[in-house]
Amino acid sequence: MSRIHYRGPAPANRDDIKTIRSLLPFVWQFKWRVIFALSCLIAAKIASVVTPLFLKDLVDGLSLPQTLMVQPVAALLGYGFARLASSVFGELRDALFARVTQGSIRRIAVRLFEHLFALSMRFHLQRQTGGLSRDIERGTKGIGFLLNFMVFNVLPTLLEIGMVAAILLWRYDFLFAVVTLGTIASYIVFTLLVTEKRMVYRRSMNDLDSQANSKAIDAILNYETVKYFGNESYELNRYDRNLGNWVESAVKNQVSLNLLNMGQGVIITVGVTALLWLSASGVVKQTMTVGDVVLVSAYLTQLYAPLNFLGFVYREIKHALADMERMFGLLEQNLEVADKPSARVLDTRSASVQFEHVDFGYELNRQILFDVSFEIPAGRTLAVVGASGAGKSTLSRLLFRFYDVSEGAVKVDGMDVRDLEQASLRRHIGIVPQDTVLFNDTILYNIAYGSPGASREDIVEAARASRIHDFVMSLPEGYETQVGERGLKLSGGEKQRVAIARTLLKNPPILVLDEATSALDTRTERAIQDELRQIARNRTTLIIAHRLSTVVDADEILVLDHGRVIEQGSHRELLLQGGRYAQMWMLQQAGQEDGEEELTSS
Repeated sequence: MSRIHYRGPAPANRDDIKTIRSLLPFVWQFKWRVIFALSCLIAAKIASVVTPLFLKDLVDGLSLPQTLMVQPVAALLGYGFARLASSVFGELRDALFARVTQGSIRRIAVRLFEHLFALSMRFHLQRQTGGLSRDIERGTKGIGFLLNFMVFNVLPTLLEIGMVAAILLWRYDFLFAVVTLGTIASYIVFTLLVTEKRMVYRRSMNDLDSQANSKAIDAILNYETVKYFGNESYELNRYDRNLGNWVESAVKNQVSLNLLNMGQGVIITVGVTALLWLSASGVVKQTMTVGDVVLVSAYLTQLYAPLNFLGFVYREIKHALADMERMFGLLEQNLEVADKPSARVLDTRSASVQFEHVDFGYELNRQILFDVSFEIPAGRTLAVVGASGAGKSTLSRLLFRFYDVSEGAVKVDGMDVRDLEQASLRRHIGIVPQDTVLFNDTILYNIAYGSPGASREDIVEAARASRIHDFVMSLPEGYETQVGERGLKLSGGEKQRVAIARTLLKNPPILVLDEATSALDTRTERAIQDELRQIARNRTTLIIAHRLSTVVDADEILVLDHGRVIEQGSHRELLLQGGRYAQMWMLQQAGQEDGEEELTSS
């Protein structure tokens, strides 16, 4: 079974109490509003229950001689006041609780967003974005529904039922209370039993909906790949198959709902008929007045609507709990990489980096790095080269502490990164990655992302330093130009310059260049290499590269092969050794010369 909750099916045996307990701390942060709202709720229900009593007195009073009109007037005033009080307290209750509901949703959403960012890279590499977004969306909606309907429909309805039963038992024959409570008990038991059986359809609908959405989002994100291979029909058929399965579950869910409603209707009809029969019999025997019949009828009408609605509310509360369970399951994901309680804050403008006998593997049975050791003195540059899959990019992920090493240690300024506060560590590291992904926003926003509080002047200065300012100013909208999804409206070289600009704006003492020019043509690569050399000056720099021409000026070069350091030295020293690096250099130089000849001839 997958350890990622939202990828598998919702558990059949859910713990609804645990889900509610997870919600309560967020609600109780507004405890005074909750207390006042509940007070208004009780006052509104008391006023609602006494209203039929005034109505009975009014009806009975109207049947008396005109000389005794004082009594119906009093009953009329009491009736009007009770109805007004019920309405006013109900509105006050809703007004007070609105901030509780929306505030709780806000705090849970923020807490969940924070937790998702705290989860490890491993979690995010395994996630399905579409399904994850649906689970969060349904979960937050479920919170609003649960709070509003459970607090303001279920509880007041049960309170009202108890009060009405007590009044009927006090004023009339015990059969009135017995029939009322028996009808309600039968209704609730029937609803509970049938709804529990129906929940399997709802869980199936949720899972199939998340799967369909995940596949749709994945296909849209990979729009170009779909078009390259002409697989539009394939993606549509895959999406349609998932929707077809969802439709089957949705139809079964609807049919079972209709059967439930019919059963509830039968129970309510039997109960109402029995109570009216008892009332009519009382009038015939002259043990009850017309006002008593009106009172019983009013209570029946008053209870029927919320009781009928209670079935719907209960069903939806169960659905909301199922939706919330998946969302709160995300909050239960353990933090693979977490700060220690005693974590230190890194604060330096000149930092060294050390890897000491580092072993690491993404999976227990697949080790990537073997006893890797090296040091980058403060302000110096070290390059790591090797074939694809040698483990080069893993070094940057360990330095950023996206993962923790299996053995050994990664240190910054002599301090193990596991002893440092992650936020402070990452503030000291800047990266220009191989594949620069930009936010679907403006060029200004994407450059400013390196330091969100930077002034426009600082942003423009960083753009000038990365040699993208002139290009930006040539655009009709300048820095307000939208870059599109993942920056697809910009070329590879333009995106790299934006990445360089935002790294310059961050101004970190440690710089990582992770194959920053491998996807560019030779001419663009050479231009950007000059810019990278400028920003690497006086910074502790780790260069991860495949093209050796980009690392010849490094103070030291490591050759990594299948996760092991096999050679180490300067460019000149490694050439003199005549080993793996020298062979790679000769091959790449020959390939580069051939490429330049072809470019010249064309």
